Amino acid sequence: MILDPTVAPRVSRPTHVEIDLDQLTANYRAVEAAVAPARMLPVVKAGAYGHGLVEVARLFESCGPAGLAVAFLEEGAVLREAGIVCPILVMGGLDTSQIPDFLHFNLAMTVSSIQAVGPIEEAAGRLGTVARVHAKVDTGMGRMGVRPEGATELLDALLRSRHAELEAVYSHFATADEPDPAQTLDQIATYRGVVSYFGERDLPTPTLHLANSGAVLQHPDSYFHLVRPGLMLYGVYPTDAIPRTVGIRPALTWRSRVVLSKRQPAGSPVSYGATWTPDHDTRIVVVPMGYGDGFPRLLSNRAEVLIRGRRHPVVGRVCMDQFMVEAGPETDVRVGDDVVIIGTQGEETITANEVAAWARTIPYEVLTGITSRVPRRYRGGAEQHDLGGKTPPE
Repeated sequence: MILDPTVAPRVSRPTHVEIDLDQLTANYRAVEAAVAPARMLPVVKAGAYGHGLVEVARLFESCGPAGLAVAFLEEGAVLREAGIVCPILVMGGLDTSQIPDFLHFNLAMTVSSIQAVGPIEEAAGRLGTVARVHAKVDTGMGRMGVRPEGATELLDALLRSRHAELEAVYSHFATADEPDPAQTLDQIATYRGVVSYFGERDLPTPTLHLANSGAVLQHPDSYFHLVRPGLMLYGVYPTDAIPRTVGIRPALTWRSRVVLSKRQPAGSPVSYGATWTPDHDTRIVVVPMGYGDGFPRLLSNRAEVLIRGRRHPVVGRVCMDQFMVEAGPETDVRVGDDVVIIGTQGEETITANEVAAWARTIPYEVLTGITSRVPRRYRGGAEQHDLGGKTPPE
C-alpha cells in the first residue's frame, strides 16, 4: 500500500484527557442555581482550564450565560472566529495598540487606569464605533485595577466619553478561597464604597461583578449582578479548606497506558540521577508521558497513579516523555493496561487537588499545565467525538 503524503494519518495517542460535557453542564447548572438571581459569566481562559477553549465555550454559550470571560485578546479572537457570538470580556491588562482589534472582534476590554481612556476614545472615534468597557477596581488584590481613591476620576472620564460604553465595574478577590474571611469582607466593603458612586449621583448602575469560585462557595454577599466562576465549573474545588456548598464533580480524566513492563533487580536504580533504587526485586512499568505533557517533574518519587483499580507509586525522575511506576514483585499489571493520572478507576480516585499537593502547587496549575500535545477527547453533550491528536487553540 502506498501512503498519500498529503493526507495526515489519523492517530490516537494512548495519553489523552477525556472531557465529560454532560458533567460540565451539570456543574454549570449547579452553580447557576446556587447564585440566582445573579447571572453567570463563566471563565474559559487558559484553554478552559485545560479542558479545551472552543469546545467548552460552545457548551457554556449554549447554557445561556451573560457572556464568557477570557484573559487575553487572542483568546477572544479565537472564540469569535469559532463562531461564538455571546458577549466576551477580556480580563487581562490592556495593550492600547490592540484596541482596534478589540473593536474588530467586538470584545469588552478591561480598563484599569485613566490613561487608557484617551486611546480608546481616539481608536473608537476613528473607526466610527463604540468600545465596550468594564472598569476594574483594585480593592485589595494589588494587581490589575485602579486604586479606590482614583476610581471616581476614571468613572467620570468613561461616562464623559463619546466612544466608550461603561458596561460594568468589577474587581477580583485575593483570599476568597481561604477560611479567614477578613480580607474578603474588607474587599467587598471597599467595592461597595466605590460603586456607590452611581447612586450618589443618581446615575444608572452598570453591571457589577466580583465573585470568583471561592466567593461563590462562601460569600453570597459578593454575588451582585454576575458571578465569574472558573475552576469550580470544571468540577474542582479551589481548596479543601473551605465549605463545599455547591455540589460539583470533575469533568476531566487524564489517562494513558502501560507500554513496557520489565523486571527491576534489587539495587538497580531507575531514571535520571538514580534517585530511586529498589531494595528488593520488583517490576517496573513505563507510562508514555512526562513533563512535556504537563506531568510535573516535581512528581518524581512522590505521585501515584491508578492501574487495575489500585494505587502504584511513580518512581525515579519523571522524564520529558515518560515516567516509571513500580508495579510490585507479584503483579498482574500488563502492557496495555489503562493508567489513570487524574480520575477514577474502580473504587479509587486521584483528584487534581491531590496531584497538586504532590507537586507542591495548586489544581489550577495542574489542569492548565496539561500541554497541547495531549489530545482532548469529548463525550456526552450532543455527540461523542475526539480531536484525533489535536486540541482546541489555547
